[in-house]
Amino acid sequence: MDAILIQILNGLDKGSAYALIALGLTLIFGTLGVVNFAHGALFMIGAFCAVTLQKILTLSVTTIDPERTDFLGNPMKVQTPYVENWFGPEMGATIIDWAVPLAILLAIPVMVLVGFVMERGLIKHFYKRPHADQILVTFGLAIVLQEVIKYFYGANPIPTPAPSAFKGSLDIGVWLGFDPYSIIYPYWRLVYFFFAGIIIAGVFAFLQFTTFGMVVRAGMADRETVGLLGIDIDKRFTLMFGLAAAVAGLAGVMYTPILSPNYHMGMDFLVLSFVVVVVGGMGSLPGAVLAGFLLGILQSFASMNEVKSLLPGIDQIIIYLVAIVILLTRPRGLMGRRGVMEE
Repeated sequence: MDAILIQILNGLDKGSAYALIALGLTLIFGTLGVVNFAHGALFMIGAFCAVTLQKILTLSVTTIDPERTDFLGNPMKVQTPYVENWFGPEMGATIIDWAVPLAILLAIPVMVLVGFVMERGLIKHFYKRPHADQILVTFGLAIVLQEVIKYFYGANPIPTPAPSAFKGSLDIGVWLGFDPYSIIYPYWRLVYFFFAGIIIAGVFAFLQFTTFGMVVRAGMADRETVGLLGIDIDKRFTLMFGLAAAVAGLAGVMYTPILSPNYHMGMDFLVLSFVVVVVGGMGSLPGAVLAGFLLGILQSFASMNEVKSLLPGIDQIIIYLVAIVILLTRPRGLMGRRGVMEE
């Protein structure tokens, strides 16, 4: 039972990332009709927003520490981060320690801007082109962004630690009535799961309860009729592209303590997340979220040593096998709508 609960938690953790990326993919497809294969790159850029802020906060200046001396008795030169000089040692150290959560403040405007530039500069020219053309051009854009990140940050993963307050693990077993230390789970993975839940709930609430969101949902259902009412639906859809980019970027920011950022992480997540979108149903936001968590849990169980000893390599292909089965039995996916990509 303990092992099963741990695998469910692992699946919810990974499924949270799949669901957030798939949510953004579905928002873009549902509003603009574009299959955006560069969406994984937005996840990667968000992660490197956290890396960038960490590097900025740890920029140092050489100072003299009169209380420390070298072997000749001379005061030692030490590297002191600028933020510690500006805000004091304790506050400066706290700011550096909380670099990842603070990176959210940097990532939101950066990702919205990147989304607007992508949509206005490139993707808008492919709205009426075949989906194959959209996939090729956005896949090419993803490779370009990947190589840009590799040029500036290098090819090696860059460790980005979680705040000290969230390092270590939590004894969940005691909460659930099991023996102490039977179910130990990292704090930050739980933080990521709850963070993903807040973002997903926020997006759904925005679409469901705001006038802007209701117009967007109406436009997703019948774009021409909304346009005939005098509403500039294209402008609203462009703003939704920025929102989708921000969701992917925030997912990347908070995932950095779990997976050290590297230049190909976006592509790794994109392929799986696109499968999640197809399984959930193209254009279905609830389907994307549901499929993200379900496939994350399935992949987690397939990663168990007992399962891999019986079926070697099953953890690498389980998502694709499930996708094949679902599409053979439900060609539109779990919650897909009639007429979407069926022309």
